[in-house]
Amino acid sequence: MKIATWNINSVRIREPLIARFLTLHQPDVLALQETKVEDQHFPHELIQRLGYNHCVFVGEKSYNGVAILSKTPLRKIDAYDMIGNGHKRHIAAELSNGVILHNFYVPAGGDIPDPEENQKFDEKLRFVDAMRDWAVDDKTAKGRVVAVGDFNIAPLEHDVWSSKQLRKVVSHTPIEREKFNDAMQSGQWVDALRTLVPHEQKLYSWWSYRNRDWAASDRGRRLDHVWLSPTLKSELKSGLIARDVRGFDGPSDHVPVMVELAD
Repeated sequence: MKIATWNINSVRIREPLIARFLTLHQPDVLALQETKVEDQHFPHELIQRLGYNHCVFVGEKSYNGVAILSKTPLRKIDAYDMIGNGHKRHIAAELSNGVILHNFYVPAGGDIPDPEENQKFDEKLRFVDAMRDWAVDDKTAKGRVVAVGDFNIAPLEHDVWSSKQLRKVVSHTPIEREKFNDAMQSGQWVDALRTLVPHEQKLYSWWSYRNRDWAASDRGRRLDHVWLSPTLKSELKSGLIARDVRGFDGPSDHVPVMVELAD
């Protein structure tokens, strides 16, 4: 089973990109973040035309929103309001093989890495703390669980183009990295991509729109993640960061991240 995750940055604007990616890579399941669409306007027809007849989602106008698309039946489990502010940033479903998939869109956190000066940063830190507590409460380590999404944190030195220069930049600050690691440890999560790719190797899933030639400058960050519960580690077969998608016309600033599990 191939499971992909992608911050699409508006599902309706990027319908052609979704079609192209699904046609090229054929994931069995695709988790989307930042869909930016109310539920009644979700593009069912496109998704079904592409062979993804099963879908669960929660959305809001112009902001946030998450969805899970699947070729095979799935059952919606819940959509958590992680910090009680009404944002649509989580959805969970049981897949046809019994795996529970959680799709998260962690707040970006604004530009000032100080929770007292910046409410958005405070919300981000509280959201990651909530992910830590959720993993303990749901006993994820004992199940067949996958957590994916745009976590908006690049935790490792080589998850960014320059750890030294980005140490005070939101997404790579010490407090974010610490809380990210706390959340990982609480669920005994396995970082799927870093299980496959050495920590010493640069690995990115996001390139800023501010860089005109993103490929040449290659100043990326790994903000998009796939976490596996320990019982699934032995089922991990391969992984992919679809870097080529960043070069599509009218791209998201994120690219899809995909793993293949033994079904």
